Amino acid sequence: MTGWQQSPATAVLILADGTRLEGRGIGAIGHAAGEVCFNTAMTGYQEVLTDPSYAGQIITFTFPHIGNVGSNDEDIETVNMAALSGVRGVVLKADITNPSNYRAAEKLDAWLKKRNIIGITGIDTRELTARIREHGMPNGVIAHAGDGQFDEPSIAAELKAFPGLEGLDLAKEVTTAQTYHWDQTSWVWDKGYGTLDEPEFHVVAIDFGAKRNILRCLADQGAKVTVVPATATAEEVMAHNPDGIFLSNGPGDPAATGKYAVPTIQTLMETGKPVFGICLGHQLLGLALGATTSKMHQGHHGANHPVKDLTTGKVEITSMNHGFAVDKASLPKGISETHISLFDQSNAGLSVDGKPIFSVQYHPEASPGPRDSHYLFTRFLNHVRAQKGLEPKPEHAAPAA
Repeated sequence: MTGWQQSPATAVLILADGTRLEGRGIGAIGHAAGEVCFNTAMTGYQEVLTDPSYAGQIITFTFPHIGNVGSNDEDIETVNMAALSGVRGVVLKADITNPSNYRAAEKLDAWLKKRNIIGITGIDTRELTARIREHGMPNGVIAHAGDGQFDEPSIAAELKAFPGLEGLDLAKEVTTAQTYHWDQTSWVWDKGYGTLDEPEFHVVAIDFGAKRNILRCLADQGAKVTVVPATATAEEVMAHNPDGIFLSNGPGDPAATGKYAVPTIQTLMETGKPVFGICLGHQLLGLALGATTSKMHQGHHGANHPVKDLTTGKVEITSMNHGFAVDKASLPKGISETHISLFDQSNAGLSVDGKPIFSVQYHPEASPGPRDSHYLFTRFLNHVRAQKGLEPKPEHAAPAA
């Protein structure tokens, strides 16, 4: 009797400490280095994999069944459809199954190939997640070779050359190359996305890696959005005569991006216009106000993070994706902490006392994730309404009858 024949591994994940995890390859062929993190969301994998904030990272999904609802062209968060994802790779527990959703247009494996994302399945993601929780987010390299023959010297060289995310300005890699206008509104059941035909306000969004659904949420509030590159100057922003200024999410080290973004933000704050920041935009606003930022041990990545709004006393479940944070102890006088993470008490929001300037660390636009925090877009536009002498809208709408 012959022995069992075992298929050779067609993908590997190698961590900086030499740990080697073998599995089955999916997606693109090749190898790529990045920071290995984990995401605890159970839905929205396509939105996660196209979120520019994940540039430079290899994402481990803790939920075992990824790909079971396929992929489509509607659930992409990268604004530029033609742009490849900044994500370097994806790590899964189970093999991708055939999609079972009426909105599926393509299998996830084929979609990963088109997006040039390398993947590996068959990994004990619980053990890898526990390792990250204990030791922090390691650098790693993910490789996929259909024949199982890996270019080991090249893989080792790429891992050695990867500097890690500290000190990296990745916003320049994912920002828009030119200014554009946005008027698409949120998705509605059986209708799809809408269009803002008669805007009441004008918001300029500085794109450090903006997600589509953030721009839609601004449009839902009646705001035409003009999106400008991350390197836009304060003069270029104000040339559009905005009613409010938005600082977007994005990847990388805020201290590195802040070298050119902080002076711009400081000048914009002096105009008196309302300012709202999310994620990297929150960190950059904190730096502009005199606070500091630092690298987190394991970061926050998921759609189940409890946050307390200290201005209302309410707790909301939020979507988070960040590996850096504003140091709460560094907030200067005149800056209030408005939100905190109930997981680790880290800073999740701030505001400038007496001024229409505030930001949050998490993602109130959801996509993926809960919609508890949509009120923050109303809060932002209420500052604009106040400056125009208009009545504010209620932040928390009454539930439908």
